Formats: sequence, structure tokens, C-alpha cells
Amino acid sequence: MTIGQARFRCVLSVILAWCALALTGLASAGTATAATTWTRVSAGVVYRWFDITAAKGTARAHLLSVDLRDPRVSVGLLYPGAVGARAPVSVLADRAHAVAGVNGDFFNITETQHPGVAATGAAVGPAVVDGQELKAAVPNGQRFGPALPPGTTTRDVLGVGRDGTARLGRLALDGTVTTPTGRMPLGGLNQYAIPVGSVGAFTSVWGTVSRLRATCGTDTDRAAPCSTDTHEVTVRGGRVVASAGAPGKGAIAADSEVLVGREAGAAALRSLRIGDAVTVRHQLVEGRSRTPYRFAVGGYPIMRGGTPLSGLDVVTSAVRTAAGIADDGHALLLLALDGDVEFRSGLTVAEVASVLRQAGAVDAVNLDGGGSSTLVTRANGARTVTVRNHPSGGTERAVANGIGVFYGG
Repeated sequence: MTIGQARFRCVLSVILAWCALALTGLASAGTATAATTWTRVSAGVVYRWFDITAAKGTARAHLLSVDLRDPRVSVGLLYPGAVGARAPVSVLADRAHAVAGVNGDFFNITETQHPGVAATGAAVGPAVVDGQELKAAVPNGQRFGPALPPGTTTRDVLGVGRDGTARLGRLALDGTVTTPTGRMPLGGLNQYAIPVGSVGAFTSVWGTVSRLRATCGTDTDRAAPCSTDTHEVTVRGGRVVASAGAPGKGAIAADSEVLVGREAGAAALRSLRIGDAVTVRHQLVEGRSRTPYRFAVGGYPIMRGGTPLSGLDVVTSAVRTAAGIADDGHALLLLALDGDVEFRSGLTVAEVASVLRQAGAVDAVNLDGGGSSTLVTRANGARTVTVRNHPSGGTERAVANGIGVFYGG
């Protein structure tokens, strides 16, 4: 079979799956009713919307099908240029010259439990852009979003490897801080929350927002008080150049790293003196046999091997965004529900998994939803994207990151 034939089979299989969906309905998510035909966004990228009669009412879904076999098509991380920053999906897509996209990971949107502490806007899970790590995952108890299904973690990601295929994976932080008195494990990288008793590293990609939030809450309780035992040092050229009793804010120089510690981590940093030699090492690791990610975004799995995970919420309906993988990793399905008042009842997480399975996905993740759910595409000949769904807040929400679809033809 030629590459062209394989590509045709991929796109055709998705179309046929949706034809079958419209005729037979959904086993768990209701029945697909009114629907548009596929609209071409670019070669290898098509879009449509359709209605679903679900448990709590009619939901409208917007779906992108992306053919990763096409060498002109790629996907990547959309982000505002800093981990601790936010922007609307349409703005992120246009800045990156994407032809389509959806919002991505859950993020630190509010800090009502910690008065006086600024929300960072940073995402929950790991992020990789153009093969470079941006951040690692916060502890499970510090995440935002629905409860995690059993066996999943904030370290789970959806991404595309350097081989061009999409897959689900798990990215853990592997890092150390070496000082004159010994070596300690690194507990965080550009995270809005670091584990209790640990040290987290912040680099120039963190941005200018305060690092104080990193020392609030605990590994099991996001709302727990901020730690009163903290310390921060700045390392430049392998030497300590600044020391402070509390996390600070402001831009971090490209040749520097800021280490923030709490409890035992704070004690270790407090023992350092200006001029002490410090080496900071960090990387995100998945498995020695896996192809490194070219792009990765955090999201919790809802389906593996064609089977929805056990423990998915079957009660709470909401506006949601999700992504599915089909055709042995050579096709990506990006779905966002409509937030218009007529369709705001949405779907449960279990119903979303069922929709993506019927669409041909074998693996899938749930992404941020509610007011964050946004899907954008370019119209024929346009140089900018158009929002295709109706965000539930009435206007686009500024988000931490997203999945961008690019066409290089």
C-alpha cells in the first residue's frame, strides 16, 4: 500500500465511522442527529459539527480530524510564550500561524483559598514544545478539573513523538540539585505547586508571575495553607548569586535558574551562601524505549485500546474538550462542545469517551472544559482563525495552552 492510499484510508475510515454513527446512534452518549458535512480546512485537516441527544439534553459537538500521515500537516503546543501566562485560543493560534486548534490542559485559574496569592495561569501537567521541556506536573492533589480516573496521574500526556505519530504517555521529572553539602532530588520544574519538603526549579520560560503559589497547599490538598517555611536562591553560571526568605516574582534571566524550597527543601537552600557552587539538572522522561516527544500537553486519559477507562464520571454533564488518537497514531481527533445556552447541558466524561470511540479513536484524553472549551479553524483563504463553537462564558477565555494544527504546504 502506498502512502497516498494509506492516507486516503485514514480519512475515509473517519468519515465512514461518522456515517455509521449517524445511522446507528451512540451506545452511551445518545444519538447523533443534525450534522454538517465535512469542511476542508487544509489538505489533511477537516472540520464538522453535529448534535447529540444525550442524557441531560442536546449537546453540539465540533470535531477536527487531522491526518498526521500527510507530511505537510503537524500538531504542536500553543502557549503564550511563558508558562505562567494565558491567552485566548484564537490569539495563540494566529500568533503561531496555526490553521486550527483547541484549548489544552487544566490550569491554575483561581486562588480563592489563598488570599493575597496570585493565580499563576500555569497548566497542571507536563508540557513539551518543539522537543523542549517547558514544565513538569504538579502533585495529583494540587490539580484543577474533575477527579482523576483510577490509575491515572497529572503526569499523563497526549503528544506526538519525533516519529510523527500521536500517543498517550506519562512524563516524569528526573532532576537533581547538587550543592557543596550533597545532592537532593528536584521536586518541580516551572510548576505552580511543588511537593511538600522539596525544591522546585524555575527558568526563564516561567515568565514574570510570582512564584509564591508554588509553596501553597499540600500534595493531597490544594486548599491547604501556604507554607511558612520557604526559601529561594538564584543560580547563575553554576553559582548562587542571590538568596531570599520567600519566593519572589519578575523575569528570570535566560542564563539563570531560581530554586524555590519549602520545609526540608527550604532548609537545604537556606544553608547556601552567595558564591556556592550549585548544579541543577532536569529532564522529562517517559521510558527508554519510547521516541522522545516533539510536542506534549497534559490531559487525563479517558480511553485506552478502544475501551473507556473504569471510574469515568457518568453523572456530571458539562461543556468539554477532548482529543482522540486513531489509525495507529496517524490521525488525531480534536473535539470541543458548544457552550451556547441551547447546548450548555453538555456531556459526561463517559459520554465524551463514547463519542470519540464511535468516531474511530482508540485512545483519548479529557482536556479543560467549561468556559475554556474552544475550537478554532481558518476558513478558506483566511489568514486568521474563526471560533467555531460558542464559549460558554460568552467570549473566549484566556487559557494556559492548546493544541495547534499546522499546514506547511
